[in-house]
Amino acid sequence: QVQLVESGGGLVQAGDSLRLSCVASGRTFSINTLGWFRQAPGKEREFVATITRSRTDYAESVKGRFTVSRDNAKRTVYLQMNTLKPEDTAVYYCASSSTDYAIAESLYQYWGQGTQVTVSS
Repeated sequence: QVQLVESGGGLVQAGDSLRLSCVASGRTFSINTLGWFRQAPGKEREFVATITRSRTDYAESVKGRFTVSRDNAKRTVYLQMNTLKPEDTAVYYCASSSTDYAIAESLYQYWGQGTQVTVSS
């Protein structure tokens, strides 16, 4: 089992920045890929960013604004979000996968409880 706990969400204005953190515990040796997803009210959960040991990938909607990084020593993955827009408002979830690279939700085995990000216009 892997436990994931997100933090760092909040209420900000458009154009502001936030950094989300996700700390992993448990069987972390099984983690190869960490991802961020989000779910806006009334919408399905969608992919935001992923990071493996050697690459990162982003949804088109956040490219150039969001940066994903990981600190393996701290068992933490971060999502730096800059130039936030109202459409970024969502609950953000951290997830872990044992696969080498994953974008699809189905490839992630463990999920955090989510952290709310609200961007006002």
